[in-house]
Amino acid sequence: MFQPAITGHGVFTPSENISNEELVVAFNAYADRWNAANAAEIESGALEAIGPSSSDFIFSASGIEQRYVMNKSGVLDPDRMYPALPGRPDEEPGIMAEMAVDACQKALTMAGLEGADIDLVICAASNHERAYPAVAIEIQDLLGAGGFAFDMNVACSSATFGIQAAADMVRSGSIRRALVVNPEICSGHLEWRDRDCHFIFGDVATAVVIQRAEEAVGPHFVIRSTRCATKFSNNIRNNSGFLRRAHDQMEDRRDMQFMQNGRKVFKEVLPMVSAHISAHLNDLDWEANSLHRLWLHQANKTMNDFIGKKVLGRVPEDGEQPNILQDYANTSSAGSIIAFSQHSVDMKPGDRGVICSFGAGYSVGSVLVERA
Repeated sequence: MFQPAITGHGVFTPSENISNEELVVAFNAYADRWNAANAAEIESGALEAIGPSSSDFIFSASGIEQRYVMNKSGVLDPDRMYPALPGRPDEEPGIMAEMAVDACQKALTMAGLEGADIDLVICAASNHERAYPAVAIEIQDLLGAGGFAFDMNVACSSATFGIQAAADMVRSGSIRRALVVNPEICSGHLEWRDRDCHFIFGDVATAVVIQRAEEAVGPHFVIRSTRCATKFSNNIRNNSGFLRRAHDQMEDRRDMQFMQNGRKVFKEVLPMVSAHISAHLNDLDWEANSLHRLWLHQANKTMNDFIGKKVLGRVPEDGEQPNILQDYANTSSAGSIIAFSQHSVDMKPGDRGVICSFGAGYSVGSVLVERA
């Protein structure tokens, strides 16, 4: 048995970003046009008018101030309201693989490794740009990695589930070094024309190197324990898929994009996540107050504040539960890894932390780490 550790991490951030103010201008222009085009039905009561959005509404509902996107012009076009990402020839790298490789190279550099040193690549994300060949295998090829690769989708929990899978394989000795990469183009599955959710998501890619701790060449985080759990729920859902055309319903159905029942998600997910982390800590005989950092899934500031307080039994102090969603918005599986990447270098040997992600499924994954 070998001790797995996180020895490198990297973040790819798109060059374009959208402020709340820019997003609101585009959304309200779309709403005004839609309301005008459907004035008769609205007046008769057959349709309900789309209300305006505002920067204050977005920030108070989520804590988000901006988001990075792979394409800004398409999202902000009131006649389009979704990204414009031209298709690529099969001979060119896919867009997800391209952004993933950037994050992977940064993680490899930190770990003092090269692509050829890796013998497992897991592409763990909430969406993949195609069914096959696996995006992970394309990333493996672009990096010059050996071994094998596969895609994984557990929605917003994909990163922690991927870390558990890779850590288990390192621990057993079946592999030596792995990359878990999370390329998230969430702008593609968001319904930008829905006032209740048009501000939630952003795009990014993150990556972590996991290898035997004894082979680490620099500062690293020993993975002391991992735990995953799922419980079926329809309260976060996206019905798009390869059988869509088979249903003879090719129209622009709302349920073919991201949907959620926010009130139920808050009510059901927060206790589940808090209990999950607390039980994980207890089984490892870790006191909650021994945690120096909680790197939580970055979906909503209120959710994270609730979980942090519930787990620690007090309001987290500054820096204990870092948030990055004000800059990145919800980046699905990548959010907790961005928080880890940006808020871990200051930790000292012996400091403990938990990486936790949660979301559709319901799913929740936690990774207990100790700085070495």
